[in-house]
Amino acid sequence: MIAPVLPTYNRAPLAFQTGQGCWLTATDGRRFLDLGSGIAVNALGHAPRELVQVLTEQASRLWHVSNVYTIPEQERLAALLVEKTFADTVFFTNSGTEAAELAIKMARRFHYENGQPGRTAILAFEGAFHGRSTGAIAASGAEKMVKGFGPLMPGFSQLPWGDEAALRAAITAETCAVMIEPVQGEGGIRPASDAFLKLLRQLCDETGTLLIFDEVQCGMGRTGRLFACEWSGVSPDIMMVAKGIGGGFPLGAVLATERAAKGMTVGSHGSTYGGNPLGCAVGAKVVEIVSDPAFLAEVSRKAALFRQGLEALVAAHPSVLEEVRGEGLLLGLKCRAANTDFVAAGYGAGILTVAAADNVVRLLPALNIPDEDIAEALARLDRTAKTLEQAQ
Repeated sequence: MIAPVLPTYNRAPLAFQTGQGCWLTATDGRRFLDLGSGIAVNALGHAPRELVQVLTEQASRLWHVSNVYTIPEQERLAALLVEKTFADTVFFTNSGTEAAELAIKMARRFHYENGQPGRTAILAFEGAFHGRSTGAIAASGAEKMVKGFGPLMPGFSQLPWGDEAALRAAITAETCAVMIEPVQGEGGIRPASDAFLKLLRQLCDETGTLLIFDEVQCGMGRTGRLFACEWSGVSPDIMMVAKGIGGGFPLGAVLATERAAKGMTVGSHGSTYGGNPLGCAVGAKVVEIVSDPAFLAEVSRKAALFRQGLEALVAAHPSVLEEVRGEGLLLGLKCRAANTDFVAAGYGAGILTVAAADNVVRLLPALNIPDEDIAEALARLDRTAKTLEQAQ
């Protein structure tokens, strides 16, 4: 008999009842150090005081009114994002998947409005993850994502990750857009090089192609800049944002230049819950905190401290671990043992990590993780590796 909750997840045998900072307490009383953060969602940890206060105050005033009306909280958050990024305009969604759908629509509508309705081809990259809607899985193209869900939305093709020759050959005057994560998350914590992103911007400019950055996982301060693309100095035409922007509240956004968004007029897109007062009040507070240069400098400092410890961990356990990957606090341990075994062994050590492709374990702690929690995380990861060594 099927479960009341549709069984589409391979869930761990853990359930949590409370969380504070980087720690979760299970229903059986055990405490776990959380290095998953809801998969890069809880950017400021669990139940952060500032966000609880904003959410409580907003909840006592107004939850939802619909986009039939002007929403001051939405306008404030949009203004903050425009002020701090390349964007001229913002549309709010509830998730990264919804953001992907709008990014696809916006790119195709742009060329339609420019008199090229047949210019619909979108290039993506192997290992990409852009969500689980029919459009997003067509963009990723991975068999595990698309099998059994055809016919897929047409017009997508995937290039080898970081292959400049393949990119030069594929991008033409007929290409609608290129969609890329500056750092792949689900794909195994793989950063695109600055040179590759700069080449991508150059080729898009030369061919009139729109550049879409998916910063759902790597954005919102996770790499030590507000958005990962800032390290390369490359700005997109359209950018997808979600996860950390709500600090745990469901919130996403599409940021765009005025030029890229010109076809999105009244009636061309909408969302019932997107941009509701609750989500936007929380999102504005997250952006205020995370965009502070002093906060971002601390993210980079903590990341260097954590990475140094992880490099030592890899050196100490060469039969279990192979290398450290990533940028900022978007880190991965490439494993020699099965990554799923590492995650499972971590439960016994009281630590939560997340598996990714290419046999990588993701480490995505809260951006404000205290130094003492970093030290504790390294100790628990060390115990996890020793458990796997003993089982070999």
